[in-house]
Order: sequence, then structure tokens, then C-alpha cells
Amino acid sequence: MLIGEKLNGMMNAQIGNELGASNQYLMIAAYFDTQAMPAAAQFFQRQSEEERAHALKFFHFILEAGGKVEIPAVAAPAGGIENAVEAIQKALDWEMEVTEQITGIMEQAIADRNYIAQEFMRWFVNEQLEEVSTMDTLLTVAKRAGEQLHVLEHHIAQTGHPEDNPSGGE
Repeated sequence: MLIGEKLNGMMNAQIGNELGASNQYLMIAAYFDTQAMPAAAQFFQRQSEEERAHALKFFHFILEAGGKVEIPAVAAPAGGIENAVEAIQKALDWEMEVTEQITGIMEQAIADRNYIAQEFMRWFVNEQLEEVSTMDTLLTVAKRAGEQLHVLEHHIAQTGHPEDNPSGGE
């Protein structure tokens, strides 16, 4: 087995965290859809798909490392989004929380001297820089746009999703 029990448990928990993020992004996509903002809705649907893909990365790593997969229950996403700034602030707050979770898993891999897990986690560490930066930029644009949601929609339509543009959509 190439994964310790504690690290295995943390990665199982992260599967749930990533699935929860996927659901939260679907709620945000639904909000933007109700605001007739198709580019923003599509952007957050893609974010949802990306978070599910992250959960699957952990799933496959645990199995390949000889660990035991235990998928935790996932809480319902927080609803009640009132405006675009609130929606994107939720996304940024979530990405900051995920960054802390990823850091904790990396710290455990380091403590375990598990170089295989460290290498696996480096991808997530770098991914979080992109995620936080993207949401921070979107939040800045949303705040500047205020009630003029077409400005935010135009920005998202022009920059696309970070995976569509390796420079982060900027």
C-alpha cells in the first residue's frame, strides 16, 4: 500500500469536498441562467464539471495507491443567491477553503514522506492558484459592473474558461 491511513482518509474527505464544490457551482450556474447570462451559466457549469473531475482524480489515486475509497455524504449546496457579486464571492470563498484543504493534504503527504502523493498533490496546489486567481478577477469585474450585468457577461464571454486559455483567460 502506497498511502497511509490518515492520508487516505483526508483524500476520501476531499472527494466529498470536490463533489460539494461541483454542486455549489451548479447552483451558481443556475443563478446566472435565471439572469439570462448564458456565458456565465456555462462558465460555472464547466467549473462544476472540473470539480467532479478533481474528485475522480482523488478516487483513482487512492485506488492506484492501494488505499480504500470511502465517498462521504455531500451536503446540499447553499442557495439563495441574491446577486452576481454574492455568487462569485461564494465561489472565491469556496476556492480559498479548498486551497486550505489541499494544503492540509500536501502537509500530510510531506509528514508521511510520501513522495508519490506529494507529486500527485503538486498538480492540485498549482490548480488552486489558477482557481483563486480566476475567481478573484471575476469578483473584481462583478463589483465594477454593479447592476450592469452585461459587463460581467461580456468579460466571461471574452475570456472564456481557464482551460480554454492556458494564460488563465486574461
